[in-house]
Amino acid sequence: MTRTAYAVIHLKSIRHNVQQVRLAAPNSKIMAVIKANAYGHGLLRVAQALNDLVDGFAVARVQEGVRLRKAGFQQRIVVLEGFTEREELQDLLHYDLEASLHSPHQLEILTNQIEPKQLDVWVKLDTGMNRLGFKAHEVNHVFEQLTACNGVKKPLNFMTHFANADDKNDPKTVQQIELFNQLTTNYDGEKSMANSAGILAWQDSLTDWVRAGIMLFGISPFADSTGEQLGLRPLMSLHSRLIAVRDVAAGETVGYSGTWTSPNTTKLGVVAIGYGDGYPRYARSGTPVLINGERVPLVGRVSMDMITVDLGVNSTTKAGDNVTLWGEELPVEEIALYSNTIPYTLVCGITPRVEIVELERTHTRS
Repeated sequence: MTRTAYAVIHLKSIRHNVQQVRLAAPNSKIMAVIKANAYGHGLLRVAQALNDLVDGFAVARVQEGVRLRKAGFQQRIVVLEGFTEREELQDLLHYDLEASLHSPHQLEILTNQIEPKQLDVWVKLDTGMNRLGFKAHEVNHVFEQLTACNGVKKPLNFMTHFANADDKNDPKTVQQIELFNQLTTNYDGEKSMANSAGILAWQDSLTDWVRAGIMLFGISPFADSTGEQLGLRPLMSLHSRLIAVRDVAAGETVGYSGTWTSPNTTKLGVVAIGYGDGYPRYARSGTPVLINGERVPLVGRVSMDMITVDLGVNSTTKAGDNVTLWGEELPVEEIALYSNTIPYTLVCGITPRVEIVELERTHTRS
């Protein structure tokens, strides 16, 4: 059966992207951030591709870490949201997962836990993100509590998260780096600051561990560049096919609400992709689509199952031709700009209707 909407996962690219992390942070261990189903690329397939390339994994939630352990992965796994209830703490202990510790609520659960096993924790410091973590004035007290807690492994590890590292001109990242160093200078244990933007732009943020996320998938963390411009290779390309080619006269409108009017007689291509597949609903007219190596503009509104493109009056494109929505020759970062969003939302938003095709597969685990 001929595929309609499908995403190709180019697994070989991930090795190249890890090499770029190593070049940027040669003295740091790599914690591969594969939360949110590995940014839409498939948790287990990406973990397998990274299995012999990185030093550990990071996920957002306990269930993601448990899934990795049940699949047989042995690396260190850090749960970035930590735990919020006793049952999650028990899972962390049972599956030998490490946890971000960021709130007094977690401290209370840890203090009262009766499990004989100890939890490996990363104390999350709020250096300016103002989302999760302990403030500067709380650090000494938290350290004393954890030092006295038998349920915690020693020494303690420390991490923070940057708010604006994707803006190379924002001084806040420097302030966060300086505060983190100030707060942790007298403590042993491993430390981690840098996310993908930190790895690529903030040399002073490189500590014991770097947390590589979006760059592993070949996508730039910066709004003013693409992954390719940073020496990265995209892991995902999104494709479909033309299902119709139609003649449209000058002055005719196209799509819901008639938001686009054809200025000339032209040929219109209908592509079997829409927001039901994860293509961005708010991609505006003019968003590039690649057909037979040629860029053509999206016209009219994106619907659930289809988009329309202006092929040009002299086009020889026909129904059944392949279409690329983003990929190596059409950066997902560019589609995100046309859609007033960020590329993270596009790759994370691919729906189950889209068939996944893996290239350079090295293992049978799915």
